[in-house]
Amino acid sequence: MAQTLTHKLIAAHLVSGQMIPGEEVALRIDQALLQDVLGTLVMLELEAMGVERVVTSPSVQYVDHALVQQDGLNAEAHLFLERACQRLGVIYSGPGNGISHPVHMEYFGRPGESLAGCDSHTPAAGALGMLALGAGGIEIAQAMAGEPLYITMPRVMGIYLEGALPDWVSARDVVLELLRRHGVAGATNCILEYHGPGLAALSVMDRHVIANMGTEMGATSSVFPADEAVRTFLKARGREADFRALSSDAGCRYDLTDHIDLAALEPMIARPSSPDNVVTVREAAGEPLYQAYIGSSGSPGFRDFAIAADIVRGQMVHPGVSLDINPSSRQVLATLAREGYLEALVSAGARLHQAGCNGCIGMGQAPAAGRNSLRTVPRNFPGRSGTLEDSVFLCSAETAAASALAGVITDPRMLGRPAPRIDEPSEMVVDPRMFVAPPEPDTQRPVMLATTHTPALPMLAPLSARIEAPVLLVVGDNISTDDIMPAGSRVLPLWSDVSASAAFTFEAVDKGYAQRAQKSQLGHIIVAGKNYGQGSSRENAALVPRYLGLEAVIAKSFARIHWQNLVSFGVLPLTLCDKNDHQRLVESASVTIEAPGEQLEQGENIKARLADGTAVMLQHQLSARQRAILKAGGVINWLKMKREEGAH
Repeated sequence: MAQTLTHKLIAAHLVSGQMIPGEEVALRIDQALLQDVLGTLVMLELEAMGVERVVTSPSVQYVDHALVQQDGLNAEAHLFLERACQRLGVIYSGPGNGISHPVHMEYFGRPGESLAGCDSHTPAAGALGMLALGAGGIEIAQAMAGEPLYITMPRVMGIYLEGALPDWVSARDVVLELLRRHGVAGATNCILEYHGPGLAALSVMDRHVIANMGTEMGATSSVFPADEAVRTFLKARGREADFRALSSDAGCRYDLTDHIDLAALEPMIARPSSPDNVVTVREAAGEPLYQAYIGSSGSPGFRDFAIAADIVRGQMVHPGVSLDINPSSRQVLATLAREGYLEALVSAGARLHQAGCNGCIGMGQAPAAGRNSLRTVPRNFPGRSGTLEDSVFLCSAETAAASALAGVITDPRMLGRPAPRIDEPSEMVVDPRMFVAPPEPDTQRPVMLATTHTPALPMLAPLSARIEAPVLLVVGDNISTDDIMPAGSRVLPLWSDVSASAAFTFEAVDKGYAQRAQKSQLGHIIVAGKNYGQGSSRENAALVPRYLGLEAVIAKSFARIHWQNLVSFGVLPLTLCDKNDHQRLVESASVTIEAPGEQLEQGENIKARLADGTAVMLQHQLSARQRAILKAGGVINWLKMKREEGAH
């Protein structure tokens, strides 16, 4: 039977389960990547599990988020991570080397292998023909320890590409068009597989841009074939030997389909404050501009910076605009310098920042309140930039650079000149010396380095025998993990300290939530709308509310990764059997669930009682494994129980 490439990749890594959409499947993970602010929690989780050395190879810890060293906290975290890597057998990539996703592709990505990362944009590696999955840190810790990674078997959406991109239109506009069509939840529990003759004109880094932002559609992952473009990419980095051709079978069938004529696209832009609020740049043209920001994992390739350099070469950016250049990696930065593009940017008035996530996660480059910022980052959720009252648009490097010259949002086609033609050099700067390898397995393990903000993880209690709790918070649709646990230079350095970060929980939505939660002696419940927990995979958005007493979230629907993170920390994720009951929940002061553990085992439906004594039917959609995790009070408790049972 003809298979999609997605099905081939899943079948090659399938440990258990059936490849039927909606069924739980267990996957063997070959490689793992960690970013620093969640990687710290992963290291603590591995230590709590009793893991002596990880089994995924390579496993790489990147320092790419917490780079602003305004005090000693981030510097201490870097030291902690380097020591933890030495202890657990993980490669360490220090501050300034670059963003995990593109750097991992440059040095370690291999077609056909599986990759799991504690960052929601890990699927960018699908550009190489990998099965790349983002997940919460606790799941990555399990995978690194040799456990399978569990996902709900997704449907496969085949996206047929034909034609070639016209002048001034790039891969960024392709994915913005998809977001315009499908929205931020339109690909939930789907893997997006790209095929068709239009692929021939897209480089691997073009594909990275598209795969990276598939996450913003709620997709489980994105997959591209490993073709000659992938061979060219690997050859330019001295790794052609890692190439293997991979593609779908002729005549394979997809669960869902879409079609894009690349030649028919034009420059696109997402207005504030959601990645799917997409219009053509023509419709936004003329609006005032304060900042143009180029870089991040959403536009990390050499081409994105080089084309911006050619657009502004010999000119000066508008005096009212800050043109911020955020290099994605040390090797891209070095290659830009070697090829003469860096000088053009600096001479045009651009501000050059260190290689890393930076402004994308609110770590520097925050815009002035209420002023328009054009960014090539993946997300523009409210306040994510580091400014609470921000106004962030998402666009291509071409649109950002053209607008920086004009001082207003500008369609780059209006520059009145041919578009620059940029090809990636046949040889990129490559230097593996920037990685610190761990000692050999037979050497003595160093002791984990204790710091002031990496205390032991809190102990979590098993699922209550009876839940009787107030509805402490009611929120609407598309609540992001940024809304739940903010980032930025003020909070992000505290992420690994659960008690210290607790005070900031939900502050963008309800500043009184944390204080009310700490006062409640009964635990509490949150009622939410659609797509609860979209965005970043940050597991502390589940762990910290659990620490504050959260017992259940009742939502119209959940984002995939956050749904699993809630389970991993013992929070019951429930949806409504009857959507019409949502208003009754909103108006109820409390919810009572009798014998939740027993009800979980009796079927998908859970009966609850509202404050007025009336009943409401909820559902959980959890596997037997997830039910066992919930009843144990989270993954760490569950794994300890499994190991203790295995020892007897």
